Amino acid sequence: MPIVGFGWNRGGTLRKARVQRKASKVSAVVAEKPSVARDIAKALGASERANGYFSGDGLIITWAIGHLVQLAEPHQINPAWKAWRRSALPILPQEWPLVVDEGRSDQFEVVKRILTSSRVGRVVCATDAGREGELIFRQLYEAAGCTKPVDRLWISSLTPAAIRDGFSQLRPSREFDNLGDAARARSRADWLVGMNLTRAYTLDHSPREMGSSEVLSVGRVQTPTLAMLVEREIAIRDFVPEDYIEVLADFDAGENRVYRGTYFKIEKGKRQTRLSADGKQAAAILDRARLGQADIESVRKTPKRLSPPLLYDLTELQRHANRLYGFSASRTLELAQLLYEKHKAITYPRTDSRHLSSAIASQLPGIAGRVAREFDSSLVAEGTGTRPLGQRYIDDSKVTDHHAIIPTGAGGSAVDRNAPEAKLLDLVNRRLLQAWHGDHKFSSTTVITRIVHKADADQYLSIGTAVDDPGWKVLDRPTARKGRSVEEPKLPGGLATGQRVALLKAEAKKKQTRPPPRLDSRRHRRC
Repeated sequence: MPIVGFGWNRGGTLRKARVQRKASKVSAVVAEKPSVARDIAKALGASERANGYFSGDGLIITWAIGHLVQLAEPHQINPAWKAWRRSALPILPQEWPLVVDEGRSDQFEVVKRILTSSRVGRVVCATDAGREGELIFRQLYEAAGCTKPVDRLWISSLTPAAIRDGFSQLRPSREFDNLGDAARARSRADWLVGMNLTRAYTLDHSPREMGSSEVLSVGRVQTPTLAMLVEREIAIRDFVPEDYIEVLADFDAGENRVYRGTYFKIEKGKRQTRLSADGKQAAAILDRARLGQADIESVRKTPKRLSPPLLYDLTELQRHANRLYGFSASRTLELAQLLYEKHKAITYPRTDSRHLSSAIASQLPGIAGRVAREFDSSLVAEGTGTRPLGQRYIDDSKVTDHHAIIPTGAGGSAVDRNAPEAKLLDLVNRRLLQAWHGDHKFSSTTVITRIVHKADADQYLSIGTAVDDPGWKVLDRPTARKGRSVEEPKLPGGLATGQRVALLKAEAKKKQTRPPPRLDSRRHRRC
């Protein structure tokens, strides 16, 4: 009879639960990559290595290499679709046959032999726990002609403990049918858009019916993304800069309390600081500034607070790594995968959730305790790891495929401190610990200084902040990319309405309007 469950002996070795006392069948486990299969084999004690799989203790663990199986090309479905003709469009297959990647057919044959072996009674899907991993397994299972029962391994960490725990809680594959359907639908949508529109645009671009050697590739994601880039590039190319002037003044409120203000006037209900480029307005304002008397017209101080940030999803991690270190989105993902797969230092990175499930929350005391040891105790809030986090962080309804990215508390010591992935791990560690800190409290202050000369009264705007309680920001990384300041503008304290101030200097600054910035990875979102 087939194996129907897993348990663990005290020593951590796998114990199979059987329907009958004597069982001859083994379980086949299909991972997405060789490295993951190796981790699973090591955690479960399958120590025998063969060509394309590991085995031992009632398990055969094999792997895909990405998409071993994929949707057939048009000509593989219908030979008449090989020629590119307008009359053949749109191509709408009635069936969706699968083909094996020729370059990786050897590994497919290994997987197929295992899945169809009479020794195998059950299959465990251990591909990445997400939509794409589900598609990789289901296409492979279908192409191999396998009909055996399937259980799903669903884990977010590749530590041995997480793997063993996941195998003790395998779930029936049918629970993931909706995810499989979504993956299949996206794959077919990509096929329909790519195959039809690529041909249509290429044929329209080509003077000949048979097509052109220059293929105009169209894709569901790539084409709108390219359109955004082109639209922005055209706006930058067509941008005509305009010269203008701003008048700046430095004031002294005594006791070395110096601050800067920018001249403004109200136009259509808004503050306007730009002056005409001919300099006539600016010259008149400067004359009045040098001859007039200055005092503080108003001081408005608004207490503010920022709650600790949510945990990382992939997009937020990519944005933060770009802002601090200049990592591209793809580089950040590459480093995150390295931390996940090789070092087992973080949980599954390809997530769009910034929350944790209650099940994962129960593991936080141990994780936070191990991570906190890497920081000065003065930077760690009291109760870190032991004090329960609220719904801001723990919310089962906001966790779908995967929870937020957090450290595992394991594997970090093996990461080279000078390696780029160490910077990423440090961010993930800090973000978790920040969850136990209090709000960042500061005051936003707006000062309007007035210079009166005869019947004229000119106004100057100064905006700054003062930190009242750093809160979670004690763990913020202060590093900034060149040319990007992370320091908030500061204003001196003790400024009061009606206070007389001295003008230290006033000057006119020539400036130019700037084109819109190019899109960068901080605005990158996965489709």
